[in-house]
Amino acid sequence: MHFSALPQLVLSPLSQISLASVLLVLVVVTYFTLSFTELETARKLYSSLRTYARFAWICFFKPHTGDQSGQQQDALESFYKSQAGIYDATRSRLLHGRETMLGLVAAQVKHQAQSGQLPQKPIWVDVGGGTGWNIEQMGQFLHVPSFFHKVYLVDLSPSLCQVARARFARLGWKNVQVVCQDARIFRLGDYEAGIGDDKAVFSIGGSGYDGGLTDDTVQADVLTMSYSLSMIPEFHPVIDSLANLVGPNGIMGVVDFYVQNKVDFQSRNYTGGIIDRHCMWISRVFWRTWFEADRVNLEAARRDYLEYKFGTILSTNARNHFFGFRIPYYIWIGCAKQTKSSLQNLAAIDAAVTESPFISALDVQNQRISKPRRSSSSDRRSKAYESAIVNLAASLPLPAAWYQHHHWRVYYDEQLQKHQQFGDEYIYAFTWEDSRADARLLKITSEDVILAITSAGDNVLSYALDSPKRIHAVDLNPNQNHLLELKAAAFTSLSRQDVWKLFGEGLHENFEQLLINELSPHLSSQAFDYWLHKGPKTFSPSTSRGLYYTGGSRHAINLVRYLGSLLGITSDLAALCTAPTLAEQREIWTKRVRRVLLSRLLTYTVIGSERFLWKALGVPRAQRDMIESDFLSGQTQADATSTPARPATTETTISPSAGVRSGQAIWEYGVNTLDPVAQHTLLTEDNHYYLLCLQGKYTPRCHPAYLSAKAHAKLSTPGAFDRLRIHTDELVEVMARMAEGTLTIAVLMDSMDWFDPKGKEAEVQVLAVRRALKMGGRVLLRSAGLRPWYVSVFEQKGFSCKRVGARGMKGECVDRVNMYASTWICTKVERVE
Repeated sequence: MHFSALPQLVLSPLSQISLASVLLVLVVVTYFTLSFTELETARKLYSSLRTYARFAWICFFKPHTGDQSGQQQDALESFYKSQAGIYDATRSRLLHGRETMLGLVAAQVKHQAQSGQLPQKPIWVDVGGGTGWNIEQMGQFLHVPSFFHKVYLVDLSPSLCQVARARFARLGWKNVQVVCQDARIFRLGDYEAGIGDDKAVFSIGGSGYDGGLTDDTVQADVLTMSYSLSMIPEFHPVIDSLANLVGPNGIMGVVDFYVQNKVDFQSRNYTGGIIDRHCMWISRVFWRTWFEADRVNLEAARRDYLEYKFGTILSTNARNHFFGFRIPYYIWIGCAKQTKSSLQNLAAIDAAVTESPFISALDVQNQRISKPRRSSSSDRRSKAYESAIVNLAASLPLPAAWYQHHHWRVYYDEQLQKHQQFGDEYIYAFTWEDSRADARLLKITSEDVILAITSAGDNVLSYALDSPKRIHAVDLNPNQNHLLELKAAAFTSLSRQDVWKLFGEGLHENFEQLLINELSPHLSSQAFDYWLHKGPKTFSPSTSRGLYYTGGSRHAINLVRYLGSLLGITSDLAALCTAPTLAEQREIWTKRVRRVLLSRLLTYTVIGSERFLWKALGVPRAQRDMIESDFLSGQTQADATSTPARPATTETTISPSAGVRSGQAIWEYGVNTLDPVAQHTLLTEDNHYYLLCLQGKYTPRCHPAYLSAKAHAKLSTPGAFDRLRIHTDELVEVMARMAEGTLTIAVLMDSMDWFDPKGKEAEVQVLAVRRALKMGGRVLLRSAGLRPWYVSVFEQKGFSCKRVGARGMKGECVDRVNMYASTWICTKVERVE
């Protein structure tokens, strides 16, 4: 269209009518909007639009004018001077994670105060604090005027510092001082020395006016940086300065933007978590280029140097969903690279992991005041100890596990494929072994040293109620150990009501707040990172059905629920969960429920499939083969003899009717499992295992022992889990690093059913167990076979094996679960070279 035709278009009657119509519509819309909107609301809307328009102009279009002098302060002023008054209002959407970082720092400091590590009021330095928003927000977690001896806000922008001074004058907080200074040259001694109050003492480094101290000995207990590290051009000297500023037991918190490639950190063992740390190449290029326009530098070196100069306590990575974009940011909680707890207790912590008789707690104390004993070749060291020695030799921080307040979780390399194979999912959300039967068979005493497979941790907590000398929980899946850690942290820090909501009902409306404010000081960095990502969706009533509808075991629970809905027995399943007597329960089961859950068609097509057995029930192929082997050999509960069941072979599984026989075997196994349970155990009162499967939660009348009021009183006492060690590794690896003859009990559940009868794994594990067990030590086994093939391996290696439970012809239950065909106790009775 030529511009010469524009006057004719405007003068056209049709165009005039169209333009008038548009204007009329705008007038009508404006009139009705103003008519039904309060004047104050309209003013707020106008103010918000004006504020964000100004923000967009300054950040995205306005050129910088502070480059001529070459000074960082001038550059900052050119950016912040015209927006200092609107800074806080415009950063709420852009700067995510600040509240989380402050909450985590507050939780760490409160734990220090409660545990006696912080006997006097702490000093807090907020570097790059800007307008003082962080300090005011900390008031949500701590009472700043009374909790802190002094708070220093250090920033180089005079405009932002002016806003901060006005803020604290309004709040009336007298212990907050705003310092407009370069963070590289800030020293606490310049401001603390010479204060006239002789009662002002410092928890780190002693009194600032003690004659024996210099200014450099005055250090900070708390140090924070919120989206400021990325704006400092010369970040190396600043981080070096902070390393000298924070005290030996000080806590440091940082939140900032970042981009990074996994190649940069994949060989590091001290990062404290790698979930979502890697950024795609397009994200790295786009965000680095975009933020450079505002002098914000996102290169990975800043975060890397921070992690190198300090020890990592907690670390997590997230994405800010900003108008449809995903901006990467991280939250990091750290401490001094070398702390008393990480260095002085190195040998003591390792001794507890390896059960070393040479480095007991008393031996360690003696070694500190005498000449250290030369290590012998017989000393065994944990992987945690080896990683610490390597890092110390290379002047690297210790792995994050060494900086935790509790040393429950033993260091492991989360980047190994054997751990990553599980993704971010645990298989079991609840433990499928009867803890009451375990207690009856094992009779645990205070002298027992127990090794058990973690699973969901329920049985480990049951063992803890008997106060054994030590419990080693072992699982190759890191996520199963994350779940146990969460339970231990919950008992350590939460009320019984909150513990019940989390693990009784499987839902909690404030999980994220509990995780940040209460649980975080008691979790390893990897476990915290995992639950910060997975927990809200797992426990939130608005987005999830609850904890027990997660993990691989959810498939079995969901199948029962779907079948109930599809076949119209939902009300019958609910009735099973509320039946007051065994007689009523038996009637409901026999007449209506059994025909669905024990349907041959369902078993042959779904439940008996290898994929469902593994994904939903955690039954591997080798274990399924044992079930089929018993069935094919004609061995039943009535005629099980001392002869081991014949392992399934290729010839027996590829015949034309093998599929039918396989389905028949699984169906018969299911009948022998479920019928006795329904006939002899009352779900509403005494069988929380199947009650959970039917309704997805426990009830106050029926639940695991660890959820009782008595159990909470015991497990919530200080130090209740000091004897717990959580290993993320193979059983053989853990036992091989233990001192010989130190375990008294090994609970292997059904793990040996997983081994190939033709392989060497069973023999290797039996030898490892035998070496770690003391004479008379016991192994508790459960098996899908009536007499599993590997029992003979135990007998050949110096064990006396006794079957202490087997499903019989009378249809009685072995225990309340009744899932396993047999239970065995193998006792070490002789040494076999």
